[in-house]
Amino acid sequence: MYALFHKIQQKTRQESSFAIGSPALIWQIIFFYLPLLLMLGSSLFTLSEGSVKLSFENFAPLFSTAHLSVIFSSISLALCTALISLLIAYPLAHFIAFRGGRYKTLMLFFLIVPFWTNFLLHVYAWFFVLEREGFLNTVLKSVGLIQEPIHFLNSIFAVILMMVYCYLPFMVLPIFSTLERFDRHLLEVSNDLGASWKETFRKVMLPLTLPAVRAGFFLVFIPAFGEFIIPELMGGDKRYFVGNVISQYVLGKETGGMGAAFMVLSCLSLIGTVTLVYFSFKRISKALLRGLK
Repeated sequence: MYALFHKIQQKTRQESSFAIGSPALIWQIIFFYLPLLLMLGSSLFTLSEGSVKLSFENFAPLFSTAHLSVIFSSISLALCTALISLLIAYPLAHFIAFRGGRYKTLMLFFLIVPFWTNFLLHVYAWFFVLEREGFLNTVLKSVGLIQEPIHFLNSIFAVILMMVYCYLPFMVLPIFSTLERFDRHLLEVSNDLGASWKETFRKVMLPLTLPAVRAGFFLVFIPAFGEFIIPELMGGDKRYFVGNVISQYVLGKETGGMGAAFMVLSCLSLIGTVTLVYFSFKRISKALLRGLK
């Protein structure tokens, strides 16, 4: 009896970690994987005369110039958002990690705290900044750069600006986490050996922080590809992106299957683009490491 109890106790201890994480796993299966499977099924199967048949008729209209251009526009928007976020995030993360001192936590707090409020408040706040008589036009007119107000709203500029604003923390945090643990003696050694700051960055810092850059890039690129609220509100329905098209098709009365099919096609395009970007990062990493030899 004691041996059986001891065996059960051992088994319980071994499975305790899984038991603790199982609610999150169940939640993910029910609200993420199951809806994806249902969408995939509704794109491939149609109900005809009381029977379910495998059919690709939902995909046929999607291989058109209009739909493919929407996917290309979403990929371009996501790439622009990720690249601009990277150009801003790396210097910002570097400054916080190396110059922040005892104010590092406070700086990160100010970076994250705006996102504790409702997302729509951010959008409407940018309306006041970008409108014809808003803050940005007022500043540009006061310094004499423009004579007439510029129509910033309902443009691709407003969409990209809002996207970068929203996704910037996802790029800053992984880079900052790596830079904070960076061995600063390597910088001193590089300086003692006569390397310039450009050579030190290219041959020492960048190769060691490239995994964090890659992680931040994907954290921004993947959700930016499917973003639909920002293009809808800031773009003024002038341009269509993947998220907008899927939402219109899925919410339509007779276009639900086409919306599911377009989601599958978009996901395949996203997977292909992510794969290309991943191997591009690998090639860059190998090139940088080769330069160290």
